[in-house]
Amino acid sequence: MALATTLSSVASSPILRRRLPFVGAFCVLSFGISNLCLSALSPSLPFAPLLRSKFSSKAPTNSVRGIRMEANNKTVPSIVVYVTVPNKDAGKKLAESLVKEKLAACVNRVPGIESVYQWQGEVQTDSEELLIIKTRESLLEALQEHVKANHEYEVPEVIAMPIIGGSTPYLEWLKNSTRD
Repeated sequence: MALATTLSSVASSPILRRRLPFVGAFCVLSFGISNLCLSALSPSLPFAPLLRSKFSSKAPTNSVRGIRMEANNKTVPSIVVYVTVPNKDAGKKLAESLVKEKLAACVNRVPGIESVYQWQGEVQTDSEELLIIKTRESLLEALQEHVKANHEYEVPEVIAMPIIGGSTPYLEWLKNSTRD
């Protein structure tokens, strides 16, 4: 009984209540939800089967990885790709060529970012522009090749993330604005 009282007082502590969500978020971000022990979830929890089906450790499909949007007659599996460029002119040129070649439906240009990174053993800080590219998952390889061929960096950043859902009319437009 003393242990239960101690645990109860610890759990009701305002400091713990404020910090616990951060600890949980850190664990999910660090270990990934698929690595959490979902099989240990109580079968009586109503969401346990849903989590097991969505985040089980099955081998990923040949996609961007993990959860992905399924194709239907109106949409296709889609992704958001981040690419950084050194300046406004390079961003405009690359964005326009991606849309013109139908490798992207839309490219948002975000000026004024500052990147801190390690390059050739030195910590570097540079002003850059971020391109947020929306495209089909199937175009990722062609998009990467286009970026590599048209980018002045030796190692351009190309990072893709799956779109797991969204506005159906927008996703239809994305499909219709890019090549097959």
